[in-house]
Amino acid sequence: MSEKTRYSDEELEEFRVLIQEKLDKAQQEYEELRSYVSNSEGNDVNDTSPTFKTLEEGATTLSKEESGRLAQRQIKFIQHLQAALIRIENKTYGICRETGKLIPKERLRAVPHATLSIEAKNTQK
Repeated sequence: MSEKTRYSDEELEEFRVLIQEKLDKAQQEYEELRSYVSNSEGNDVNDTSPTFKTLEEGATTLSKEESGRLAQRQIKFIQHLQAALIRIENKTYGICRETGKLIPKERLRAVPHATLSIEAKNTQK
């Protein structure tokens, strides 16, 4: 029996559902981070006593900077998930871009946007 060169349509659909769930959650988390950074809720120290504002200003700035970094990482994750959905549509999902072999299902379930097998990933280091 020859080695499988791609996942079946049923397997691709299973991965599409998994990725879509992760994408929906990631987009929701991004919106929450973006909302916090832009202060669109208006729940900041701006509406409290000036004394508290002075004490909290540094911590708030630091917290917003960290949230901004998290939002940037979340956008990158969302882009990787969207690219994985495109690969599913193209029926190239799950194929290692280095070796051309199928990435094991276990790896794809853990890291659904993976484009490298563990073998190829280890040789990159």
